[in-house]
Amino acid sequence: MDGRGAILGLCLAALSWAGPAVSDEPVTLLSFSDLHGWSDDDHSAALAVFRNTCADMEGDDWQALCAIADTAPDARTFFELFFRPVLIGGDNLALFTGYYEPELNGSLRRTGVYRYPLYRTPPEAQSGVWRSRREIEEGRLLEGRGLEIVWVDDPVELFFLQIQGSGRVRLPDGSVIRVGYGGRNGHPYRSIGQELVRRGVYQPHQVSAQVIQNWVRRNPSEGQELLYHNPSYIFFREVQISDPSIGPLGAMNRSITPLRSIAVDPAFTPLGAPVWIEKGGAGPMHRLMIAQDTGGVILGPQRADIFFGFGDAAGEAAGTIRDPGRMVVLLPIELAHQRVPDA
Repeated sequence: MDGRGAILGLCLAALSWAGPAVSDEPVTLLSFSDLHGWSDDDHSAALAVFRNTCADMEGDDWQALCAIADTAPDARTFFELFFRPVLIGGDNLALFTGYYEPELNGSLRRTGVYRYPLYRTPPEAQSGVWRSRREIEEGRLLEGRGLEIVWVDDPVELFFLQIQGSGRVRLPDGSVIRVGYGGRNGHPYRSIGQELVRRGVYQPHQVSAQVIQNWVRRNPSEGQELLYHNPSYIFFREVQISDPSIGPLGAMNRSITPLRSIAVDPAFTPLGAPVWIEKGGAGPMHRLMIAQDTGGVILGPQRADIFFGFGDAAGEAAGTIRDPGRMVVLLPIELAHQRVPDA
């Protein structure tokens, strides 16, 4: 992922869990009765998503539970019997944002309408820091090199596709190709939403992906300069997923599921682990999610990005999420007690 923090890009991460990045981060062992709304959730839906990536997790504790998960007759009993809820981060409020899979219109050939390309990673950008977004675009450093995957019709939507890190492109014949994160130029992500707030254009509560897109379109010259404020540039690869109804690939190289998959910081939360979230805000959400993705700005034990699905409606929903709450990791009993030895 590029900078998904209301918005992101896919980055492959190690599947093993090295433990907390900060040794003095408070860790508390909870009971399932401490999880608000636990009994009301659809545990079967969460278990189905857990099974999708369970086999890719490392460690004997996880693999033993994966074998049981395949035949577990009752999902809620499975989680309550073999896991313990662990709160990492104490009373610090969680921050929840949302992300989605955009769908753009495009063509496999450059035309007068479709003239904004998605590029594969050039050899010189495959390691270290390469040129900035401004240098790449103003210098036309990628043109004519056979790196184009597809051309789309909207440069603003292309910019946001780079931020999301994966998406769909619908071709003129109605078919769809999917693209995923292929690499980056090595420059840090800088939020253009925060820049608009810094300039006094908007207040923080007014900023969403749709608001930013509309502002850039209304102010084309200033808008282009605003996009250059983010020097990070994302390259893509074509992703072969035969079923268009399933989600894009997450950091575990498996398809993620709308409103059941989240991006987390793997320094604190093992990828593939169940995570109970209690999101506040205008649309409260108490449900069991599975940590199947990561993001460049998803950092810390109380930080998660919720996957909302694909298309415009998912984008509108994801773009408005910036809510407080709490997230609790479900760990196998043995691992939970290792993390909280005095419990």
